Amino acid sequence: MGIKTVAVYSIADNNARHVRMADEAVCIGPAATKDSYLNIDHIMLAVTKTGSQAVHPGYGFLSENAVFVEKLEAAGISFIGPSVEAINGMGDKLESKRLAQAAGVNTIPGFDGIVNDADHCVQIAREISYPVMIKASAGGGGKGMRIARNDDDARDGFRLASQEAASSFGDDRILVEKFIDKPRHIEIQVLGDKHGNAVYLNERECSIQRRNQKVIEEAPSVFLNEGTRKAMGEQAVSLCKRLGYYSAGTVEFLVDSEQKFYFLEMNTRLQVEHPVTEYITGVDLVHQMIRIAKGHPLLLTQKDIPIKGWAIESRVYSEDPYKNFGLPSIGRLYKYIEPLHVPNVRCDSGIDEGSEISIYYDPMICKLVCYGNTRNDAINTSLEALDSYVIRGVTHNIPLLRDILTETNFIEGNISTNYLSEVYPDGFKGRQLNSTDKQHILAIAACVFSKMDMRSYTFLNERPSTAKRKEPAEWTLVISLFDEELQCDVKKVGNKFHVHMKTDTLSVEDHINLSSPLIQTNINGKPIVMQLVSKDASGKLQIVYQGTTFTIFVLSDKASKFLKMMPEKPTVDVSKVVLSPMPGMVKSVSCEVGDTMAEGQEVCIIEAMKMQNSLVAGASGKVKAVHVKAGDTVGEDDVLIEFE
Repeated sequence: MGIKTVAVYSIADNNARHVRMADEAVCIGPAATKDSYLNIDHIMLAVTKTGSQAVHPGYGFLSENAVFVEKLEAAGISFIGPSVEAINGMGDKLESKRLAQAAGVNTIPGFDGIVNDADHCVQIAREISYPVMIKASAGGGGKGMRIARNDDDARDGFRLASQEAASSFGDDRILVEKFIDKPRHIEIQVLGDKHGNAVYLNERECSIQRRNQKVIEEAPSVFLNEGTRKAMGEQAVSLCKRLGYYSAGTVEFLVDSEQKFYFLEMNTRLQVEHPVTEYITGVDLVHQMIRIAKGHPLLLTQKDIPIKGWAIESRVYSEDPYKNFGLPSIGRLYKYIEPLHVPNVRCDSGIDEGSEISIYYDPMICKLVCYGNTRNDAINTSLEALDSYVIRGVTHNIPLLRDILTETNFIEGNISTNYLSEVYPDGFKGRQLNSTDKQHILAIAACVFSKMDMRSYTFLNERPSTAKRKEPAEWTLVISLFDEELQCDVKKVGNKFHVHMKTDTLSVEDHINLSSPLIQTNINGKPIVMQLVSKDASGKLQIVYQGTTFTIFVLSDKASKFLKMMPEKPTVDVSKVVLSPMPGMVKSVSCEVGDTMAEGQEVCIIEAMKMQNSLVAGASGKVKAVHVKAGDTVGEDDVLIEFE
């Protein structure tokens, strides 16, 4: 648009992508959010120093902070967002519910007031009837939210939700409302201007969540019929007009199995998942926000808003999906390649190769948005993009994302906010391989080993007179996967490897480049994509197949016989310790040396990415040692508590 930009950043983000992209950049403080991104005075100083005329707040931090907007307006600076009144009205969940009711919007039954303490919370929950949702009045982004199904849950939920709310929002007020079991989370995107005009840009389906935070979003929803879509959109617009709302906003609803919908909250900011709406409507939401903030009227009417095609956003996080569907992982990205070579793919990310994922901020790496003419097209594009997405240095959730996109319930559109716990009742275990999958992985592993062996016969810059060693063209190998050993024979013929296993022979085209992380080749004429994560001289290979990393051991037949003579390494007993499941900060410790703890009793709380995680004793016993105290920073798998 020809508008010069100023980026603000903390010390931890001094090499961030947005800092390099902006025309100017101003450091606003240390890594801690309260000293930088939540420090209004520091940001106001940056605004004044650079002569900025407007501020776009992004997705989080001060994007819904009315005090910040008031200070900007007092200084004559435009806020690219809604009014103070709208932010205040929708930012408080109690007030927003009252305003929604006044605008004729369907609302969820609940307690219309502030919860005083844990006992009061239990009393209210009994009156409403379990299950109930306990959540921060000033909250958002899934923080400060707990589901309670009994009195004990209500007491624990009140304590943890209020602590998270105070930590994340500086406001520990809590409210309680009826929890609708197996609902869909469907939201309506709205745009309003300063001239009284408002439109809705259809819906986004955001039902697949973990800990009330979205994992996969899509637009449109496979569930809604045209009548329900229109009714939800009209109620969202009614709320906007009641508020005098301008800028982009999102009205979130819970929708039950009969397409009855209830107001959840309104986010008075741009949503993380806004690209899926941009894809299916052709409307650039940020462009519209800037025009509206300048005072221009909307040039769009409701009939100008189409639904064209389908878009799916996969939130790629630096998280371990095998731990509670995603506990944060930190580290430096030593290899990072986005799948932008795949058509109809958009990557919205704030990191590059070499960037560090720290404990200070949200662990999102990228919003991977894929588009297609149909939902199946969008799913297939997403699968190809995820298979080609190279991320090294941190644990990430691509295995879970990829598995969801191929799961039967998701493909059929049979989803709810309980999706993950219902589809993966024992937690996510990774891609479950069938016999064909195993053959493909073993064949690629055998070919990689053969390529490495061939390379060892090649000498660069050798003199022409040097005697050449003949490269091998046949190998007898022993391959191990899941502790199952299999002998296979590999033969190189022309540009193909022929891999014979048991009674089957697979033909693998030699498109394998050992210096590339991607393996894009054909097996028996069918295209296949894998990733080579690591390889070493001991025969250990790590290969990513359909999102999940598999460890394979490949040895020559001779080396395999020698290996059987080696002594086994003893395993370490971890049944008597409590390990940190993620990097973070110790919020509190609930035991001392000599205490007797029951199985399942809380021993400490770890805070990571502003989420509080209660750690419990795995078995009953007496505490032998406590290695941490409140305020300590811990790493993944650090020993926190030892038992006798």
